[in-house]
Amino acid sequence: MDSNKTNSPIAPFSCRYSPQIPELLGQLRCTIAITTYQAGKLIFLSPKDENQLIQLPRTFQKPMGIAHHPTKDKLALACKNKIIILQNSPDLAKHYPKAPNTYDGMYFPRLSYFTGPLDIHDLYFGKDEKLYAVNTLFSCIMTVDDDYNFTPVWKPPFIDKFASEDRCHLNGLALKDGKPKYVSAFNQGNTPQSWREVVTTDGIIMDMDSNEVVAENLPMPHTPRIFNNDLYVLLSATGELVKINLNTGKYDVITRIEGFVRGMSLYKDYLFIGLSKLRQNSSTFAKLNIAQKANHSGIVVVHLPTGSQVGEIRYLSSVDEIYDVHILPDKIRPNILNTMTPAHFTGLSIPEATYWARELPGKK
Repeated sequence: MDSNKTNSPIAPFSCRYSPQIPELLGQLRCTIAITTYQAGKLIFLSPKDENQLIQLPRTFQKPMGIAHHPTKDKLALACKNKIIILQNSPDLAKHYPKAPNTYDGMYFPRLSYFTGPLDIHDLYFGKDEKLYAVNTLFSCIMTVDDDYNFTPVWKPPFIDKFASEDRCHLNGLALKDGKPKYVSAFNQGNTPQSWREVVTTDGIIMDMDSNEVVAENLPMPHTPRIFNNDLYVLLSATGELVKINLNTGKYDVITRIEGFVRGMSLYKDYLFIGLSKLRQNSSTFAKLNIAQKANHSGIVVVHLPTGSQVGEIRYLSSVDEIYDVHILPDKIRPNILNTMTPAHFTGLSIPEATYWARELPGKK
């Protein structure tokens, strides 16, 4: 996955990683899933053995948030104008005609919700089995169903109406006990894209139940998450992982990372954080103090109990910007099929059995 020949072209999706990363993923028995909307890929990173990683990139149109249903083992993927639901089938994976007995999971497209281009960011399966999403374009939290493009369930009190104007850049959602609880936004503006002029200074975290701002003056907050009953947030403009004190609104810096951080997932004691390379020609990103340091993308692994950075995966080609990071537990070599090739049509499952269909002779 890493080209060592300086005179040869770097292969697509080449990456370099700390020596301990493959062994760590093998010990944890997990796979890292990341989305890169810039490259149009959902990528699985898995341990090939104790020394090597293997990755599987699949093409989707502007993939953003990832949701994982832990008991039904299905994924939801927010794309440019729809949300795709994918179901895992270990039996179909085992008998995959192209590579039998290779994969321990295989996610198949089973359903698409045509939402329209809502700029959906974070995505979750709630305890009530509803699918919740951050609708950034309309500045609200929504649910997904087959009745409407989206059903709003909450908007910040400073937003006076639903409008396709990305007024405050609502981007992140944290669930508590399986219910939507905290959101992140870049400001409290009520006009179209009002956040752009104050992008580095006016970020907030809000409590959806009380409609109160619990932390403010944050530099581009992303990815609020509750770990061990504490609220953690990534401050993208400063490259920091912080823990919010909900009583005072202040925060403690857990670790500083040299780059633009966004997307994270905790598995056991290890936190996997996404790192993006900033667009140097962006008027928004050019304002950041870390603009010159944010010159690579990848994953940083943090041991959360100590706050120490224990390893990194760094992309050398293809991937510049990462949005979401999610850990797939108990899988060390999963596969995924997208909707852009006919292969996903041939994997058939019913409650009692699975089948790989074959094309009938003479049929096209």
